[in-house]
Amino acid sequence: MSWKCPACGREFKRTDQSHYCGRPKTVDEYIESQDESVRPRLRELRAVLLSALPDAEECVSWSMPTYRRGRNLIHFAAAKKHIGLYPGGEATTVFAEELKDFDVSRGTVRLPMEGELPVELIARIAVWCRETYGK
Repeated sequence: MSWKCPACGREFKRTDQSHYCGRPKTVDEYIESQDESVRPRLRELRAVLLSALPDAEECVSWSMPTYRRGRNLIHFAAAKKHIGLYPGGEATTVFAEELKDFDVSRGTVRLPMEGELPVELIARIAVWCRETYGK
């Protein structure tokens, strides 16, 4: 049995297949397009990044909320079982010791859906990205 998205018309093999239906143009649109249960966590992460990067431009790049200053500094995105924070490979190496309790691969930090967000660590990583990559 296939399923057709009523918004974009794409057809999928699985019923209610989750997908990006068009590309969000703003971070608000991105957050609102996510499952209701994850929106508060995305809003919290957004607030941390806005506070840590007050001089960065907030936009959507690669279909993800992104913070730029001359170039992309850091992104985040919702996934099925985590929220991905994408500060780049150099950042995950620099902060490797502090990130040892998280699922990390080159350039990606997978933040769990449950529990407290490591807001101070996220803010420090964001500031490091601005100082290292920003113009």
